[in-house]
Amino acid sequence: MSINDIIKNRQKKLDERYKELMEQAYNFRQTDSEISDLSEFKAMRLLNKLNTLKYFSRNQPKS
Repeated sequence: MSINDIIKNRQKKLDERYKELMEQAYNFRQTDSEISDLSEFKAMRLLNKLNTLKYFSRNQPKS
């Protein structure tokens, strides 16, 4: 397994988790703002990790 495959798999997992957290934040927005804010914060941290992976993956040679 190449480094590009590893990075892409990690990106896919983080992206799925990001979408789950954003959906949770949206669903709790009206009923529990604390949970909503926490989910959104976690999603933003994941988005930062995703952006970092995208940066590193663009510098990798294609296999």
